[in-house]
Amino acid sequence: MRVMVLVKATEDSEAGRMPTAELFEAMGKFNEELVKAGVILGGDGLKPSSQGKRVAFDGPKRTVIDGPFAETRELVAGYWIWEVKDMAEAVEWVKRCPNPMFGPSEIEIRPFYEMSDFGDVVTPEIRERDERLRDQLKDR
Repeated sequence: MRVMVLVKATEDSEAGRMPTAELFEAMGKFNEELVKAGVILGGDGLKPSSQGKRVAFDGPKRTVIDGPFAETRELVAGYWIWEVKDMAEAVEWVKRCPNPMFGPSEIEIRPFYEMSDFGDVVTPEIRERDERLRDQLKDR
């Protein structure tokens, strides 16, 4: 099961407050554990939303919205992509994670859709194209 683990933003992360050396060290050790366990597929921290953009869609119309974005608690400050056996394993890993922020914070875990979740909508041609694209991404 693949999951995206979302580190939720805080006022500190949105202000661009950098982590301490101690937090960097603790997070590095945690990431090493994830690598050794074969769990982590990728991940990174994200700069504050003030440096981001959103593109709003309404039919054929596209509107670009400059950051910063409101509702800090709804924003993402970083992420991992993990391969775990089930949601319970993902929760256990997150519980071992150092607090990624200076004060109270949250980490959200969301499973990815797999092709099997789409049932009959996925034709053999669609499945083949998806597998081909995934193989191409692995080669990068």
